[in-house]
Amino acid sequence: MTGDVSARSALRRYLVVSFLTWLPPGLMLASMVLLMTERGLTLSEIGVAVTAYSIVTLGLELPTGGLADVIGPRVVLAASAAFTVAGLALMTMSTDFGMFLVSDVLMGVARALSSGPADSWYVDTLHRAEGPGADLKPGLARGSASGSVALCLGVLAGGAAPLLVPRSVMFPLAAPPLLGAVAAAVLLVVVVFALPAPARERRSLAGVLRGVPATVAGGVRLAVRGAVLRRLTLAAAASGVVLTSVELLTPGRLAALAGTAERGGLAYAVVAALGFAGSAFGSALAPRVARAAGGSAQGAVAGTVMTALSVGALAATAGLDGPAALFGTALAYVALFAGVSVTGLLCLELTHRAVTSAERNTVSSTSSLSLQAGAAAANLGLGALASGAGLAAAWAVTAMVVLASAGLFFRMPLGRVPRDPGAELYSVRGEIRSDPGQ
Repeated sequence: MTGDVSARSALRRYLVVSFLTWLPPGLMLASMVLLMTERGLTLSEIGVAVTAYSIVTLGLELPTGGLADVIGPRVVLAASAAFTVAGLALMTMSTDFGMFLVSDVLMGVARALSSGPADSWYVDTLHRAEGPGADLKPGLARGSASGSVALCLGVLAGGAAPLLVPRSVMFPLAAPPLLGAVAAAVLLVVVVFALPAPARERRSLAGVLRGVPATVAGGVRLAVRGAVLRRLTLAAAASGVVLTSVELLTPGRLAALAGTAERGGLAYAVVAALGFAGSAFGSALAPRVARAAGGSAQGAVAGTVMTALSVGALAATAGLDGPAALFGTALAYVALFAGVSVTGLLCLELTHRAVTSAERNTVSSTSSLSLQAGAAAANLGLGALASGAGLAAAWAVTAMVVLASAGLFFRMPLGRVPRDPGAELYSVRGEIRSDPGQ
């Protein structure tokens, strides 16, 4: 399907794709580990399966980003949806470790393929409709909010589905992945029939395989050498640290506050849903924050400071008990995700301003890889720190790391940013815009 669409139509399609992309992971969040456990997997086997997912995702981030730049984001999005359908359908039927392992590998491929193409499709389509000076923030903000709403609704629906499915019909805990597979199938149909793509030069398989490594290398060079993109890549790593800190340490904290692991699991499901709601709010708020602060870079500083203060609040209340501590933890969690979303959305806009269509997906994958690298470092360091020095110390260190990352947005380089020939950019008030002289 080829052709151009209006900016309004592109936004509607982008919102639907963003929602459907994140609905399957949301549906799976609350029940995946329980399903594996009930099917007889040990905790070590579950850990291996989840690690396989992470390794596949990390290993394919850059190649799939390069592939999207070579053959177009629409084809890669469709492939991601197809892999998601296959992975979740297999998970529904899985009864042993091998089947779950293959399912997680398929899901890892799907996750790597879905990293960035929807945003890239929207940005490219908006540029064709309104020109390179089009304001990206409102649409990207609504797309990010749509994904967060999908996660929020998905985690609630996925948690409730096993309670509503009779055992005579199917194994209750298999209902969430089945629903996720259906949602992914709908996404596949939407991508194939509702996302027009510009006509591209036909390329042989050999040409595609030759083009991907060159595109990946060019995108990585751009992210490393460009002063603005280098800062944004480091900011993504800091985001990985803070997100891992709450995902790693919050469940145990809530279990301690709730009194039992079961109540803690329920509390975490509710808090996670509230966090996704906070994320949606932060994404929707990001354009206003940027306007009030005087630019996207300055707005990112505000979001980063808010995130650091929220983590600091978690550290300050780590020694408290009772309902007040539970409420304070939930409130800090929501504020934290709102702050992360403000910063993330504005970083996304700055990134897309700093690149052309030719390397848009590769640079997005580089940013995603940096986030996951920060998450891996946090997993190794913060867990040990929390075990040795306590939760307050781990969250205090996280808050300092995040606060320090705010400095990346100060005095964003002005003047020309080193780029490939014919794609020079210049910066005005911290926002990267196309050079009208090119």
